[in-house]
Amino acid sequence: MRLLRIIFSMVLMAPILTPAAVKDVLPVSAFASDPSADLLTLSPDGTKIAMLQTLSHEGAQLVLVTLVNLVKNERSFLIKADTRDLSIYELTWANNKHLLMKAAYAGARNGIPVSETRLMVIDVGTGEHHNVVSGTLQRRLERTPQFQSNIVALMPDDEQHILLALDGLHSEPGVSIVKINLETKRFSMVANGRRNLVDWLVDRQYQPRIAIFRDGTEFWIAERLNGSKFRELWRFEAFSEQQIWPLGFDQNPNLLYVSAYHDGRLAIFKVDLTDANLAMTLMVANDNYDVPATLAYSWQDQQVISLGNQYISAKHSAFQRALDQALPDTHNRIISRSGDQNSYIVLASSETEAGVYLLGNRAANELEVLLPKYAQLQPELMVAKSRIEYKARDGLTIEGFLTTPKSYTAGPLPTIIFPHGGPISFDNEGFDYWTQFFANRGYAVLQMNFRGSAGYGFDFMQLGLRGWGLQMQDDVEDGTQWLIDQGIADKSRICIVGASYGGYAALMGVIRSPGRYKCAISFAGVTDVEALVRSSRHYTNFDIVKKQIGDDYRELRQRSPITHAQAIDIPVLLLHGDLDRSVPVQQSRAFNRTLSRTNKQVQYIELEKGDHYLSTQSHRLSAFSAMEDFLQQHLSAPAAE
Repeated sequence: MRLLRIIFSMVLMAPILTPAAVKDVLPVSAFASDPSADLLTLSPDGTKIAMLQTLSHEGAQLVLVTLVNLVKNERSFLIKADTRDLSIYELTWANNKHLLMKAAYAGARNGIPVSETRLMVIDVGTGEHHNVVSGTLQRRLERTPQFQSNIVALMPDDEQHILLALDGLHSEPGVSIVKINLETKRFSMVANGRRNLVDWLVDRQYQPRIAIFRDGTEFWIAERLNGSKFRELWRFEAFSEQQIWPLGFDQNPNLLYVSAYHDGRLAIFKVDLTDANLAMTLMVANDNYDVPATLAYSWQDQQVISLGNQYISAKHSAFQRALDQALPDTHNRIISRSGDQNSYIVLASSETEAGVYLLGNRAANELEVLLPKYAQLQPELMVAKSRIEYKARDGLTIEGFLTTPKSYTAGPLPTIIFPHGGPISFDNEGFDYWTQFFANRGYAVLQMNFRGSAGYGFDFMQLGLRGWGLQMQDDVEDGTQWLIDQGIADKSRICIVGASYGGYAALMGVIRSPGRYKCAISFAGVTDVEALVRSSRHYTNFDIVKKQIGDDYRELRQRSPITHAQAIDIPVLLLHGDLDRSVPVQQSRAFNRTLSRTNKQVQYIELEKGDHYLSTQSHRLSAFSAMEDFLQQHLSAPAAE
């Protein structure tokens, strides 16, 4: 492939600061800023781009679904909504006329806080839009489903229709499949739900083939033979090494790709459903890490083109290599393609680059720079993470990531210990604005993937089950000691900071290691594990929660920060959104009351209409400003200019 010619779009490019305008210390607002654009997606004919943008207007923070006409060099706004009321998390083209939008919002059912999802269809020509579940389909429902956005299949061969998985169509709970006409709103039943049926997969011919069932902590995967007949393929317990998760079909309707364990790591296999023994052929594996359970299919080529993070199509693999040669300093991910694959959008990112969107044209051999994802975060002021390893006290190897200020050469630094949330999640070397914010303020930042983190295989994940406040916590404390021993952390100026489970780990770190930390910050942190598990009884995943966290309530009480609040003798900053649907705001409210009653040094900030993810700019600005002031006060960090 010839060297790609890179040009700049005048329609989308946001202002970029010149080097002369850059200061070493960026304002808090830069790190709190919304993305210039997100969720970019190309129309099938390649003539339009839909994206998500945000705008502050008259005190409100609006989220905009923006349409860019590449032929006319024009932009228009299809949807405007308050970000505090609605979270738009996916945009997908059904055809050149209809754009599908997935949105979530905080609701309540029978007094129980829940998150609701909806699927909207937008006519990009007129701007008219409506809920996909409407009209006769809505009237057919026996109860209103909480989740209404599960697209089972787009239908390029029948582009006016989509297949949607939907509960509520029968008196008994169970997910059905309906075929919906996006123009007329008419629908037809494709597959009926039944008890314990929670999800479906269809093959490339749009036939319902795989049903996923769950009862408590037990899952089973079944093949739909015809009508109401099913053949059970696999049955397993949650968090077991026997788990086998279907990912999608090949063009051949009998070839199914699945995610399952191989030598203790998640890998991807191919299964021929006509084989009575269901023998699994290994497709993609990694000796050290789990392979992501993802699959990409090309309708033009009529084949699966990638599994996990690896192309299996020679043509697409060769194109990715050429793209990486043209953009050698970034990780380049194709996030959208036109139907004929001539046009494509690339997100180019690195450890110091939050991301730049580019529009590619294969026929012209060009890449057009569209806009940076975060225009205010100059890559030259960001710092790369260093991958590190240390031994936990029982000899287990823990992987982590260290970020130091840009000007750092040697010597002890004021330090942030920053355990991740989840806890079945992970940190990596990729860009994240929290870490960059702390480093820009002069702090060293240590992130660690403690036992129980995702991505390191079955045994490592299992070590974290029912392990809150135990060895998982030891791994955090051992990482802190390692950083002190390396001469990087100033042992007299360490603060532990976290969000969600990370907030729990921050508070438990203070309790379990008195004298180690100068302060602690918890955003949306769990403070009462017993209450968290008990509150889950209102939801369908109660048994899963108990298996993951535990159901010995006396023991969970002892592993809760609120039980040991009296032991906290350092300043604590608590932040929480009042519409958090993952960790109830009552967790921070109760902890604040407990600390306040015993005259502890506590500051509590409740974010009105705030969620679990600091999704809005105003909430990020409030939270980051409070954290900056708090850290400056208690760690004596250099003041921002």
